[in-house]
Amino acid sequence: MSETVKKDSLWRRLGRRLGLVKDDELRRLTVDDVTVVDRPMLRRAVAGTVVGNLMEWYDIGVYGYLAVIIGRAFLPDASAGAQSLFSLGVFAVTFVARPLGGIVLGQLGDRMGRQRVLAFTLIMMAAATFLIGVLPDFSVIGVWAPILLIVLKLAQGFSTGGEYAGATTFITEYAPDKRRGFYASLLDLGSYMGFAIGAAFVSILQLTLSAEVMQGFAWRIPFLVALPLGLIAIYFRLKIEDTPAFQEAQDAAQRASDDAKESADAPKGVIALIRAYWRELLTAFVLVAAANTVGYALTSYMPTYLTGTLGYDEVHGTLLTLPVLIAMALSIPLTGKLSDRIGRKKVLFIGSVSAIVLAVPSFLFMMHGEIWSTLLGLVLLAFPVTFYVANLASSLPALFPTSSRYGGMGISYNLAVALFAGTAPVVMEALVQLTGSSLAPAFYVIGTSIAGFIAVVVLKESARRPLPGAMPSVQTIEEAIELVETQEENPDLDLDELFPERLENAKYAAELAEQVQQQAQAAEQAEGQAEKA
Repeated sequence: MSETVKKDSLWRRLGRRLGLVKDDELRRLTVDDVTVVDRPMLRRAVAGTVVGNLMEWYDIGVYGYLAVIIGRAFLPDASAGAQSLFSLGVFAVTFVARPLGGIVLGQLGDRMGRQRVLAFTLIMMAAATFLIGVLPDFSVIGVWAPILLIVLKLAQGFSTGGEYAGATTFITEYAPDKRRGFYASLLDLGSYMGFAIGAAFVSILQLTLSAEVMQGFAWRIPFLVALPLGLIAIYFRLKIEDTPAFQEAQDAAQRASDDAKESADAPKGVIALIRAYWRELLTAFVLVAAANTVGYALTSYMPTYLTGTLGYDEVHGTLLTLPVLIAMALSIPLTGKLSDRIGRKKVLFIGSVSAIVLAVPSFLFMMHGEIWSTLLGLVLLAFPVTFYVANLASSLPALFPTSSRYGGMGISYNLAVALFAGTAPVVMEALVQLTGSSLAPAFYVIGTSIAGFIAVVVLKESARRPLPGAMPSVQTIEEAIELVETQEENPDLDLDELFPERLENAKYAAELAEQVQQQAQAAEQAEGQAEKA
């Protein structure tokens, strides 16, 4: 028998024993593996999540622009500075409950489903906002007024802890891979439009009503409107189903359970999640801290800064930021779309570097005191926010597998928001009062964005690629066919990540080749010795 025949026979015998024959029979992508997006369901998913985010930020905008009035109503005997710090401190209290909400609701979302938890968060948020509108002030119930205000803000914080994490998880799992940046950025379009709507509502009331009427009852009207807005948002949210990626992960976990095996697709508990994904959690934490520090400086802190520090009246403090917020909100989908073309990392680099470079000039322009210079300063501050926030919604969920995505987002996002973003207004105001410098907030923005720049360096590129733990997602069946036909040379597909068993098979194939070589050499040596004998 020739050496070639011996090798071929031995290879096939060992290959059959291990379930392998040759390397080109390793697992490959088929059309059935690819998820073709249901476009009507995608539109409903986008509407349901965007409206919910709009509702969340509507409340943030209303409270931020009424912070001075709320401080007077609930702490009337304190100084103006103490009232501002109280109202901003109550705003920060909301973020104390967010990590707990993110942990609890994130775990539930990975087990019960995204849609159910998102419906709950919206109901809780709308109810708490409405109750703030009917809460008696200090003149009626005394010290209980600020205490109950804090309780309601804690309830808001708990529900909000599951809102953004769930909304980003939901929309990224529904979106096709090549347009995930665009669709996810619509969430933040809804967020800032909600903030702008809240600010515009407050501005209209301030322009049409006297200061006495605003202080007496009219400040409650924007909070009362939250109830009908919430009912509309809940209607949209109940019309959507859970994502295909979540359903696939649930099915895989169920099959493993039926076979009495431990599945990698099973949701992890909090401790196990931290141990498994601590690097991803840390990266997300730093990025969220950097992006939301400058974001909340522009939104929640600006009304207080413009009125309390720069001396604008309350109406101008609101109106000056409004056109900037609207322009920024409309630009966010453009930067989301840009990230689909050039990559998430490049767009996030623009956000972090521009925050470092433009922070001081933006505050200097505002400190100049003219309306034109204040508007220019606000635009400079809005520029990095546009590149930052538009891409967090698509970048952060891609750090975690389907089975732990909601939980991972709930922990990392909400811890960062609680420690940095939510406290940004009160910290910046405290820095101004402690240092006596109106430029102090700019250096706080610079410090957090330097850390954000480092996080972008280590971030893994995710544009146009399948989410971890999920199959590729496309818009049409034609795109699915093309993807299958070009899978070997497609730079956005890693077949070893899609099919982890390929790595094991390749390892076995290499071991087989080595065994074949060794046994063939041994047989050749034995034949040679036999011929000599």
